[in-house]
Amino acid sequence: MDFVDDSNTIMGLAVEASPNGMVLTDQQGIIVMVNSAIETMFGYQRSELLECSIEQLVPERYRPRHPQLRGGYFTRPQARAMGQGRDLFARHKDGHEFPVEIGLNPIHTHRGTLVLASIVDITERYRAQEMMRLAVEAAPNGMLLTDVHGTIVMANTMATRQFGYPREQLVGANISLLIPERNRQHHPQLHQAYMQKPISRAMGAGRDLNARHRDGREFPVEIGLNPITTQDGLMILASVVDITERKKQEQKLKASLEEKEVMLSEIHHRVKNNLQIIDSLLGMQLDNLTDDRARTLIEESRNRVRSMAIIHQTLYQSRDLSEVDMAGVVNSIVNHLAHSFGVPSQTAVQVKVETDELLLPLETSIPLGLVLNELVANALEHAFPAGHSGEILVQLQQCPDGKLALTVADDGIGLPHDFHRDDSLGLRLVEALSDQLEADLSINHSNPTRFHLQWQPGE
Repeated sequence: MDFVDDSNTIMGLAVEASPNGMVLTDQQGIIVMVNSAIETMFGYQRSELLECSIEQLVPERYRPRHPQLRGGYFTRPQARAMGQGRDLFARHKDGHEFPVEIGLNPIHTHRGTLVLASIVDITERYRAQEMMRLAVEAAPNGMLLTDVHGTIVMANTMATRQFGYPREQLVGANISLLIPERNRQHHPQLHQAYMQKPISRAMGAGRDLNARHRDGREFPVEIGLNPITTQDGLMILASVVDITERKKQEQKLKASLEEKEVMLSEIHHRVKNNLQIIDSLLGMQLDNLTDDRARTLIEESRNRVRSMAIIHQTLYQSRDLSEVDMAGVVNSIVNHLAHSFGVPSQTAVQVKVETDELLLPLETSIPLGLVLNELVANALEHAFPAGHSGEILVQLQQCPDGKLALTVADDGIGLPHDFHRDDSLGLRLVEALSDQLEADLSINHSNPTRFHLQWQPGE
């Protein structure tokens, strides 16, 4: 056997051993050689294919053009994939079609130039791709599949509606087409950073994202990124949600909340004004009273009204109407009471305030402010008779266990030995308000005199 025969034998063995279907044809499309994989793939016996036309394996709808395409190949034969960019199908003996990939390789022999076609049945891959295509197409969100360079290779109907482009204008275009012009210069850098660590995540977390419609307008979007490994390499599937309506609803809700906050602020302002009117009316009543006991009771009532007015004034001036700055309230109430009882002119008595920065709801702040008013007023009025000196300590703190504690203590003369809580309207109020706060109230009668409330916020 000469060298050519050896070469033919070796090639024949290689063709037969190939896992892919292999068909060798001449320039007229006559089949010269097939391997067993072709028999399995197409359902023919080898004898049924040899010396027959290759068009026998081509779907009937493609047969009229196939000789022309074959002739075009032989004008410039080279190793390449057949039908690049097109879906290729072959025809089984029973008539059904199946998707294939075909590689063409020219072989120069004594019979002239032949072409060896390597055929791969990609039915399973095609089914998987078709399932993915159908899933993407049926998605309620815009879906865009891009390659590593950002070129769009697939777009579903929802994406064409969102962006206003027909599918044929999206596929093949770069994804930057859909990005607002002011953001395009930064996109390649962001794209490159994502490709270095491609993971499933939301795009632009923490930022407001906008997309660009075909007509140039922008609209707000949320985008999810998912890397997908395919036969063609890494792809990125982007899920695009148009959140225009959600943003409109958020704006409406924000405007509504702002309107309600203005209304609530005005209500607190009017409540404060009404309380001041009550305070003025009580003051006018004092001018008509000569009984010292009656005057004392009216003055105590005025202090309670003023304490509530301070809380509403604080809310009116606050940006957050749901919570009260209790540190400011405590200092305002204590300062008001100190001036009311003339402490600034009595240098022998000092009032010390220690308070954490606490924001408390209104339903807690009002009873707490009234308790503070009663306890501080009681200390200022009774703890230091004329000529006595000392200190009043007011503390509002958050304990390590999360509870809140209010302490009003003084080093004055202490409570009388025959003291009963029922003897004082103020202390009865303190007990009632403590119950409202669900607070534990403890009293130390002297050395120092101390009232201590402790409660769990939110309970």
